[in-house]
Formats: sequence, C-alpha cells, structure tokens
Amino acid sequence: MSDRTSTGTPDRPPAPVPAAELRVEALSYETDGRLLVDRVGLTAAPGETVGLVGPNGSGKTTLLRCVYGTLRPTAGRALLDGDDLHTMAPKARARRVAAVPQDGRVDFELTVREVVAMGRSPHKRFWEADTAADTALATAALDRVGIAPLADRAFPSLSGGERQRALIARALVQRPALLVLDEPTNHLDIRHQLDVLTLISRSGTTNLLALHDLNLAAYYCDRIHVLQDGRIVASGPPRSVLTPELLAEVYGVTAEITTHPVTGAPSVVYLP
Repeated sequence: MSDRTSTGTPDRPPAPVPAAELRVEALSYETDGRLLVDRVGLTAAPGETVGLVGPNGSGKTTLLRCVYGTLRPTAGRALLDGDDLHTMAPKARARRVAAVPQDGRVDFELTVREVVAMGRSPHKRFWEADTAADTALATAALDRVGIAPLADRAFPSLSGGERQRALIARALVQRPALLVLDEPTNHLDIRHQLDVLTLISRSGTTNLLALHDLNLAAYYCDRIHVLQDGRIVASGPPRSVLTPELLAEVYGVTAEITTHPVTGAPSVVYLP
C-alpha cells in the first residue's frame, strides 16, 4: 500500500491513527560505564496519559530518548502494539511515534508554518510537495496550540514558549499513535501550561511525558512513574504514588498532600 493511500488523498485529511499500547520491558541504558536507566518496565494503555517524574538526573530524559529512538537501549526493549520500536526503520517509527524533546531546535530560517508542516514528512515520499490536506492539518494544529497568528513568522524569532507550542503542533501533525514529550510545559506561562496539557490529554493519542510539576502530573496523568537513579521506585495512580514519605525519600523535601476540593486530584504543598 502506498503512503498516499494509507494517509488520505491530497484533498482529504488522513484518518486519525488509533492510539497504541506502549510496553517498556527491562530497559537499560549505559554510557561511559554509567548506568543511566536501570531495568525500567512500564506500560501505557491506548489513549492513556502516563507521566514520568523524579529529580534532575533521575533518568527521565534518557528513558524518553530510548523510547522515541534517538538512543538505543543497551538492554531491554520498547514495544508499540507488540512491535519493537528499535528494529523499525526511522521513517516507519516516525509514522507511529512523535516526540517533543526538551531541547528541540530548528536552526533553519523556516517559517512557523513550515516547521509545523514538517510533521507530515514521515508520511511522504522524498521531495513530495505538501497537499491541500497537509496544509489543512498544519493550519488546524497551529490553531489548536494558539499560535495561528504567528504562522508566517521565522521560527528562530519566536520566544521559548512559542517555539514549544510550535513543536507540539508539529508532533500533532504527524498523527502519531504515541506522543512522547519531555517537559512540554517548559517556557510556558501558567495559562499555556494548562492549555497544552489539556490538549495533549484530549488528543486521542497514547502519551508518555516527563514533568517536573507534581501538581500538573497529579491532575493530567492517569498514572505516574517515579524515577530515582535510573530506577522506577513507585508506580500507579497519582493518589497512591504521591505521599509525603515518597517525596521526602526521592526529593528530600517535606510536603503536605491533600485532595483538591475542586479537581479531586492530589495537591502538593511544599513546606520549608
């Protein structure tokens, strides 16, 4: 089946890709004699939003890079609906997995619209021109992340928060089954943090994301995994994982955990 047949016609947007199950099995990553990720196992059910939390250096970014393919695990594997992500050709993997890295950079003098449209490249032949359907997808994604007025701006001229939203729009345009995001709220003000995480949680994709803000993780994630020194030390729904004892052990802080009266989610208050 050709790429064009499988992703829609030039005038009709492609059908959304069904969300997939992610299964990480005994995954490790070692470099220069240092074990950065140590036998991690986790799952994300189709359509689920799963968070990775933990202090700096706990292995969150390395684990995400192993999942979306910029690093190859030294042991274990990551499976998407049973298919090993690391045996796939890069383009085939990009049709199913979209990533928003923490340090995502685009150094070329492209417009925001052109950067977002790059999300269609895994579904196209080399040098194949954008179709009307591709343009419609990019326009819709720009609108969804709230930067449609910036579409014709040069990408390098954007603020950090604007760039982050453009990269999320590019990932959405890929129509992935799995969306992997490393600190997607970096550089965003409070309103756009909420807007972006709401968009991600309602995107229909399976989502794996690293977050520093435990209150955001508690509200938006169906389940969270706590990493410490490359290992998962706690997993489950936020209510069962986020405890004063765990925060004292992993983060070295004193905290009070209550149930928010409006959202019903755990609410973390740090104490001096």
